[in-house]
Amino acid sequence: MNNDQGFGRVADDGTVYVRTAAGERQVGQWPGGDPEAALAFYRTRYDGLVVEVDLLERRIRAGSVSIEDAATSIARVRASVVNAQAVGDLDALAHRLDALSPLLDERREARKAERAAKLEEAKVAKAKVIDEAEKLAAGTDWRGGSARLQDLLRQWKELPRLDKRTDEALWQRFSAARSAYTRRRRAHFGELSERRDAAKSAKETLIGEAEALSASTDWGATSRAYRDLMTRWKAVGPASKSDDDALWQRFRAAQDAFFTARDAANADLDREYAGNAEVKRELLGEAERLLPVTDARAAREAFRSIADRWDAAGKVPRTDMKDLEDRFRRVELAVRGAEDATWRRSNPEAHGRASETVAKLEASLATLRAELAKAQASGDDRLVQQTQASIEARQSWLDQAAKAVTEFGG
Repeated sequence: MNNDQGFGRVADDGTVYVRTAAGERQVGQWPGGDPEAALAFYRTRYDGLVVEVDLLERRIRAGSVSIEDAATSIARVRASVVNAQAVGDLDALAHRLDALSPLLDERREARKAERAAKLEEAKVAKAKVIDEAEKLAAGTDWRGGSARLQDLLRQWKELPRLDKRTDEALWQRFSAARSAYTRRRRAHFGELSERRDAAKSAKETLIGEAEALSASTDWGATSRAYRDLMTRWKAVGPASKSDDDALWQRFRAAQDAFFTARDAANADLDREYAGNAEVKRELLGEAERLLPVTDARAAREAFRSIADRWDAAGKVPRTDMKDLEDRFRRVELAVRGAEDATWRRSNPEAHGRASETVAKLEASLATLRAELAKAQASGDDRLVQQTQASIEARQSWLDQAAKAVTEFGG
């Protein structure tokens, strides 16, 4: 007896069949049993396949399984469906599984596009790393540049690899920039080390000269020598930091020894000269009482006597020297000025020249005034202005010349 139950049947001999688009195929034996029970049993197996297909669909659509694992799972489950010892719509399950393949293809294309975008981003990022490395290689940031190149190398390693040809070409540029920077940095510090060694040697020579002068008592010449040494010291440039401070301390100690001794000697001299300053203050008072000068001859004689005693009084402390000398010089100039004025007033030749100048200027003014009148009459404004300017200038000269004649008593 045949028992047809939709997607399956049980033959009279108990053979269980499933129907698919490819036809019937045997899925099992159920001899001597209830056909309905047989079909129910094999439908249960089919229900298990449905659950497996449902679960696989959900996982794939949710993206919780990789494309590769999904493809493997689809193939495995499909093989289970095609060869299933079960009764049910196996073709529908196979179609559902086949419908997942385009979804995987879409995901493959999306992943490919995403990977291409990431690789392009990586290419741009690596180009930026190279650009910065090449700028550092061409620059002179010897301190921060080395650390920055290490940072750039870490960035490079964190970026995805590109295709072999592109990646190798970019790496060659990056590596060349790092190598160029390292070579130049080493050369720089090598030259710097040489300059510092040379500076150390030169400063040790200067220290030797400074120490040789430290006990000198030739205050003036040695002070000048120390100024010259300081100029040379500054021109040498720095040694290494560890050496430079110690070298400076030695150089400074030699200077301090000399200048301390010089200052002590000057202090002794200042104390010795303090009495001289008191004498000169008294002489200065006597000299300043000659002002204002009313009798040039008497003032000259009196000042000559004061000047002799001034010179005989000797040196004064440096702190007093400028004030005393300036005040004494003002009295001297006043006395000398009075003498010169007296001589000019008594000089007949100078009086004659001044009178002659006055006469010439008066004659020139008379001529200019006549020319001015003519210019005004003709209406020549430009000539009027020029003539007036000439009259003003000569009038000023005449006033000065007339004052000189008056000073001569004319």
